[in-house]
Amino acid sequence: MDDTFTLVTGGAGFIGSHLVDALLTDGHDVRVLDDFSTGKDENLDEAWALAAQGGAGLQVMEGDVRDEVRVRDVMDGCGAVVHLAAVPSVAQSMEDPVGCDSVTHGGTVNVVRQAVEAGVQRVVLASSCAVYGDAAQLPIAETTPARPLSPYAGAKLASEEVCMDAADAGQITAVCLRFFNVYGPRQDPGSAYSGVISRFLAAAAAGEPVTLYGDGRQTRDFVYVADVVRAIRAALSRPLVGATVVNVGTGRETDLLQILDVIDERAGRRLERRLEPPRDGDIRHSCADARRAGWVLGWEAVTPLAAGLAHTWAWFSGGYGAEVATWRFPPGGRDGE
Repeated sequence: MDDTFTLVTGGAGFIGSHLVDALLTDGHDVRVLDDFSTGKDENLDEAWALAAQGGAGLQVMEGDVRDEVRVRDVMDGCGAVVHLAAVPSVAQSMEDPVGCDSVTHGGTVNVVRQAVEAGVQRVVLASSCAVYGDAAQLPIAETTPARPLSPYAGAKLASEEVCMDAADAGQITAVCLRFFNVYGPRQDPGSAYSGVISRFLAAAAAGEPVTLYGDGRQTRDFVYVADVVRAIRAALSRPLVGATVVNVGTGRETDLLQILDVIDERAGRRLERRLEPPRDGDIRHSCADARRAGWVLGWEAVTPLAAGLAHTWAWFSGGYGAEVATWRFPPGGRDGE
């Protein structure tokens, strides 16, 4: 990357805010676009502190990724875009498929179009392992046929195609990262979009029962947020051409009851389990074949699940529900420089 801004859409969210922290630490100027529907001001507290130390600039802009004028404005002066903004929920997409597609796919169309017009060189898209559906064979390689089971998954697959079309036309280079199940500090357990680990940990911290949809034997490939951020940074910096699709996962399969056993140990008690019927669109088993990430990005997940859960539990048990800093933005508000 050069000295121009890196734009992070959804930069006040769970993954986005960790990425912003890392880019600032690396000395890159960062511009955030977020509508703050799920992103949080306090997620950027550390980023503002890093920017205040000097060396790298931070700008935070409030806006919708579907707004052509707003996205055109924030794209000016950017050399790369990481597009994280979306409606990141299978369940929500089943309830509101039109709204999900409008933000997730429609937002990507707008972001890529404005990136091309602004001469942005690289777009990194946050895609999802949900595009595979219930794959017949594990681990799941990028060559596995996509069989989306939800509007969310369909919108992510369509978003990849938008990036690939622009790359095939020679307008950008694009990296579509198919995230598996990301977890870590700052993941909001109270959101309809949150991951299962954040909900389990929040329940454990509050002394409440946990809810399992199904029998708890469904498996996921859980990847720690710091490893995901390293994958995004590699996708921004590696010398690539055209469009590339890459899985971001550990290559290890863990069922939800195993996760609860580890959390029981951390909490020092056995959490009460409440079983609910499986939800529409949920996938039974998922596990990444992450070898292409090594070949293309020089990346692999390095955080063991036990260590990642320990870090995340420390955040939930020590900071969850605590008051945030009294200041959140520099003079001028979110659009101030």
